[in-house]
Amino acid sequence: MSRAEQPSRRTVLTAAVAVAVAGSAGPAIADSTGTADSGAGAGRGGGPAARQVDNRAWTTYADWRTGALAGARAVAGPRPGVVIGAPVGTTDYTDPHTGTTAAWEYATWTSPAHRSSVPATEAIASWNAHTPAGTWIQVELRGRYSDGTETPWYVMGRWASGDQDIKRTSVDDQSDGKSSIWTDTFSVDDASTGLRLVSYRLRLTLYRRPGTRLTPTVWRLGAMASDVPDRFDVPASAPGLAQELTVPRFSQEIHAGQYPEYDNGGEAWCSPTSSQMIIEYWGGRLTRAQLAWVDPSYADPQVCNAARFTYDYQYTGCGNWPFNAAYAATFRDLQGVVTRLGSLNDLETLVAAGIPAITSQSFLKTELTGAGYGTSGHLMTVVGFTADGDVIANDPASPDDAAVRRVYLRREFETIWLRTKRLNATGGVSSGTGGVCYLYFPAQPTAHQRKALAAVGVR
Repeated sequence: MSRAEQPSRRTVLTAAVAVAVAGSAGPAIADSTGTADSGAGAGRGGGPAARQVDNRAWTTYADWRTGALAGARAVAGPRPGVVIGAPVGTTDYTDPHTGTTAAWEYATWTSPAHRSSVPATEAIASWNAHTPAGTWIQVELRGRYSDGTETPWYVMGRWASGDQDIKRTSVDDQSDGKSSIWTDTFSVDDASTGLRLVSYRLRLTLYRRPGTRLTPTVWRLGAMASDVPDRFDVPASAPGLAQELTVPRFSQEIHAGQYPEYDNGGEAWCSPTSSQMIIEYWGGRLTRAQLAWVDPSYADPQVCNAARFTYDYQYTGCGNWPFNAAYAATFRDLQGVVTRLGSLNDLETLVAAGIPAITSQSFLKTELTGAGYGTSGHLMTVVGFTADGDVIANDPASPDDAAVRRVYLRREFETIWLRTKRLNATGGVSSGTGGVCYLYFPAQPTAHQRKALAAVGVR
């Protein structure tokens, strides 16, 4: 996202936030996450806070076997998944971004219904897949509301790792009068009514060129459902263990003006720049052939590559959260998810296990000491904590790679990341992400890493 204080794609939700503000006596303070209570709300009186986040992912051979298969089949092995077996039919798809119509064979996998432990106001899907040239996938969500009715099948993304067969895209103008899709996020239109999403199914459609034996392979499919209370402020967490991970440092600013066809160039590339930092931390590297399209005079060409291959042609930006997680998982032995965390203690748990994280936040210039800018939406990489508990972040909104490492005050960072409401530069009310986080980690985590991920509700 751009560093500038300007409307983000999610400010369309601000009207609902403003209504909530008008009728609120004050900000809610409950704060925890995961399918089990986290420590975020403990130790401050009153015991553990209510759950706010439910994660469900299908990743194992047994998981894939539980779904309804129509032309698809589950495959076992070190990284189980689902592939096209015998296609159930052929369909025409007209790419809205090129106008090209092409025929595609397809197969589907539909999950069993998952009842969320959190009756939710929002849900975000994530997927990890291999899509060789001539293939692509579509992910859809259909939910059941607390009033017993169902949503339509909402498209959560049409995705390919490349951009030659289709242009990866979110789908606008999806609503049933009760909920809507905002780029990558399912959202109940008016949470103040008490309406919630109580369960959902995911449908995966795998496409390939007719007459070929090509197939996408999907290794991970899931969603994060959440009900984070509207709040301007959040409870303070107590500092934990000081530690810093050695994560590569890349600046988005050195790419300003490069490849403006991808979200106006590097000034807006905080998301793919942050993604590339963690990908390379885990050993992900691009070959010279993969980077051959980039102008050889550009530094850090892998950041240009990340921007191109996370770009959402409908949103016209590189900040689609699931597209970034999916891009990370195109690197060997990596997986990626989008979730929400409950406090900096959750990040400390991850860092202690060697897992850095990408956080999404918005703030005024005066709200984050040392940043030097304000933003309506910005991603940065949390790589550690000081002895005082302050946050060590690789902030891509820095003038060059050498300046990327920053230390931000713990209380300020926690607030701007976890809140759902904030006052913007004009004094109006804007939305916050409520703790959104990208997590990239090995396909085969260590026991310590599995325990840390489980502690924050991810498996």
